[in-house]
Amino acid sequence: MLKSVKSRAEEQFATIQKKDKAALKEREKARQERADHVASLRALRLAKEAADKKAAEKIAAEKAAAKNKKPVRSASSQPTP
Repeated sequence: MLKSVKSRAEEQFATIQKKDKAALKEREKARQERADHVASLRALRLAKEAADKKAAEKIAAEKAAAKNKKPVRSASSQPTP
């Protein structure tokens, strides 16, 4: 017995729907992978920026300490006029 036109059309429609769902899942998977990658890169960048800021603050503190630490002259080391 031949399938009716309606049942063949329904089968084709169901096949197309399956393909569309699979394609949508694949696009969503690719989008999620991209988002994860971007998030990991952002986390690395933020960690590097924090480390750089900490290092810069340490250097600035060391420079300030060195600037504030002036040699103290004692009375015996001053030249007599």
